[in-house]
Amino acid sequence: MKFIDFRSDTVTEPTLEMLDAMRNAEVGDDVYNDDPTVKKLQEIAAEKLGKDASLFVPSGTFGNQLAILTHTRRGDEVIIPGDNHIVLYEAGAHAVISSVGLRLMYANNGIIDVRWLERAFRPDDVHFPRTGLICMENAHSGGKAVPLLNMQEVYDFSRSKKIPVHLDGARVFNASTFLGVDVNDITRYCDSVMICLSKGLCSPMGSILAGSSEFISKARKNRKLMGGGMRQAGYIAATGIISIEKMTERLMEDHENALYLANRLEESRFFKVDKNRIDINIVFCKILLDRLDRMELIRYLLKKDIKINPGHEDEFRFVTHYWINRKEIDYFIDTLKTFFKNY
Repeated sequence: MKFIDFRSDTVTEPTLEMLDAMRNAEVGDDVYNDDPTVKKLQEIAAEKLGKDASLFVPSGTFGNQLAILTHTRRGDEVIIPGDNHIVLYEAGAHAVISSVGLRLMYANNGIIDVRWLERAFRPDDVHFPRTGLICMENAHSGGKAVPLLNMQEVYDFSRSKKIPVHLDGARVFNASTFLGVDVNDITRYCDSVMICLSKGLCSPMGSILAGSSEFISKARKNRKLMGGGMRQAGYIAATGIISIEKMTERLMEDHENALYLANRLEESRFFKVDKNRIDINIVFCKILLDRLDRMELIRYLLKKDIKINPGHEDEFRFVTHYWINRKEIDYFIDTLKTFFKNY
């Protein structure tokens, strides 16, 4: 059964071209560094991201945590906005894997105020932990693309303090699409970057961590330590090549569909959309009703072959992607209207 799935762009399934590429992939043992398809993916990704080298990893969380482990030493502190994915949705892995603390900054959809950065930075003092890393996220999971000027301000600050910057770039191609710039115009302002191949780019799994040759050499050993050494990974890497070379070029369609969905939701008069946060393919909105049984709504939509998340606090999130078109959005809106007739 095919569902219309608005829960996330992580639900995207491989295209027929990707399935063919998987079947025909030339593979080897990547732990021995002899899988030719993984090597090709890593070379393509590094060039696309403007970095010396890259490493194929199982997931976005894995890539972010691998970066933290490789950049820092035990007891360090990582400066990061409090609303970033690493803080909210990675199970506190930084504390378990790297034994580092997080110094949380004011949350503003991924944008870092350099004045707060100055305050968060730890001077050399016996009482303080060492500031070992700054983490940014672009595009931010709250729906905003962080401006290049802010990326540059943070990067310039990091150079003055001689500390690295890691970019959670799970949706960095969405950010570059919205900002109208090449992706390496964003990644030039970080020392390492993680990109997801499975968020809107249709690969079934996998992410890339990119950086300097020295950094990736260290990360390769840490990947093994974390249990991320994969064998015939070329079968999956084959889809990642298509994700980077082709799927990144069509993301504007998802952005336009998100705007279309936002307008249709407001036309229904049951939703208030946060239009300040529709830079990419994510729509945040609130239902304009005093009472609503969320689980009743979810069950009703599921019977109509539509999947949504229950939302967080008083806000819903709907995500557009390759497998959602305007016809399906219209069906979603009509189904919502039918449901709300009872209210």
